[in-house]
Amino acid sequence: VVIQRDVGHHVSYTTREVGQYLVVESSVGVIVIWDKRTTVFIKLAPSYEGTVCGLCGNFDRRSSNDFTTRDHMVVDSELDFGNSWKEAPTCPDVSFTPEPCVLRPHRLSWAEKQCSILKSRVFAVCHSKVDPKPFYEACVHDSCSCDTGGDCECFCSAVASYAQACTKEGACVFWRTPDLCRECPPVLGRGPHCGWAGPPYPPKGWSVCSLFPSGELLLGARVACGLPEGSWPRAPWI
Repeated sequence: VVIQRDVGHHVSYTTREVGQYLVVESSVGVIVIWDKRTTVFIKLAPSYEGTVCGLCGNFDRRSSNDFTTRDHMVVDSELDFGNSWKEAPTCPDVSFTPEPCVLRPHRLSWAEKQCSILKSRVFAVCHSKVDPKPFYEACVHDSCSCDTGGDCECFCSAVASYAQACTKEGACVFWRTPDLCRECPPVLGRGPHCGWAGPPYPPKGWSVCSLFPSGELLLGARVACGLPEGSWPRAPWI
């Protein structure tokens, strides 16, 4: 049975800004968290476990079947998977996966050098908990993809995704510095004159993991400079 599209229904929602994040909280148990750049997190209420499908998987806590197509087949090819979920049937299928580092070879050495931070001692505390290899490969891929504007955002988002995975496993890593993927203190905003006016990363003697074991903050709390990746607002049902 092929899953059919429907027109849906009206869903009420609220929006709020929490530190660096824009949070959209719906009335149906779905929260979307955007860092106002290149990263989006979608959090679902437990009642959705195993009942959803699509490009984000089926939320059954098994990654092995995330590539389930619209007609309920588990495939290995990201092309087959993605094509099955295209929005308009009239759109042509994608027939190949671009290799950005091949298309932009001048970006490769820069991408490899920048992304090597994932395999460095900066993330040493996390290496035994989360394998950095797939994140490194994704980082190089994404960093090669961005060649006009936003170059650092692609790289920073890729590193942040590994840091977030580390935080989830209880390995807090303070990897941002005033010179690397700096996050502006909330009081300074993100304008062209954004400067670093906060303490070193992290503040000396400050152990966030001991305060927030899950690496998350309660909804409405202020996201302070120096918090590890993954310190986004906490959903009410968590």
